[in-house]
Amino acid sequence: MNFWLKQINRADELAGSSNHLLAFYTQLLRAQAEVSEFLRSRTLSGELAQDLPLFRHKLNAILKVVEDDGPPPLVEHARILKTAPAEDVDQMLLAYWAAPSDTEFFAKSFLQPYGQFVAHRIEATSDETLCPFCGGKPQLSFLQNKEAGAESGNRDLMCAKCLSTWPFRRVVCANCGEEDPARLGYFQTTAIDHVRIEACDTCKHYLKGVDLTRLGIAQPLVDEVAAAPLDLWAVEHGYTKIELNLIGL
Repeated sequence: MNFWLKQINRADELAGSSNHLLAFYTQLLRAQAEVSEFLRSRTLSGELAQDLPLFRHKLNAILKVVEDDGPPPLVEHARILKTAPAEDVDQMLLAYWAAPSDTEFFAKSFLQPYGQFVAHRIEATSDETLCPFCGGKPQLSFLQNKEAGAESGNRDLMCAKCLSTWPFRRVVCANCGEEDPARLGYFQTTAIDHVRIEACDTCKHYLKGVDLTRLGIAQPLVDEVAAAPLDLWAVEHGYTKIELNLIGL
């Protein structure tokens, strides 16, 4: 089963019939999967400026989901983008690609499938707190057992820009690199015991960690979104998220 189908199935499962936020995210994942599938049928250079003319029109898949189910501010922006000149759209997308921002919803959601597709062709970075493929910030962390019989899981980070993952030390801040355990804090609830806040008192940043050793069926990208109540705790305690997810939490 491919990456996007796993995300969609997990989001469907968690959304049920009452979680509008996750229902919207499920439709957004379907649109991203559509973009990804289209990209698989094209020969890409890995240079966004050259590749955009090949798939720019697929942005409409994202815009339609937002127009149908998105919050009012995004709906208004979607309608503006729908009639915007191609040059303006390209400028927005290229600006995001050069300097990603977690407040650029449309560019981020549209370019995540592209980033995932071309990540291994992008020049790597040596900063371990950033994605080694595209230099993006981490969206989340997750623990998984990579070796049979391991007593504790290995920690990886997932990139917000291209969705690549890379190994990262367990007791280290994913933002500033703080290693003092006394400066690193954790918070989780019994209701969502496989997801926790991983916070740093040195830089006052946090991200959420998904523990696949506790719940193997979890999909980190989706379960991080579903654990939105934890973000409220973090904000109330003065922490800033390293990178907001696509629903703005």
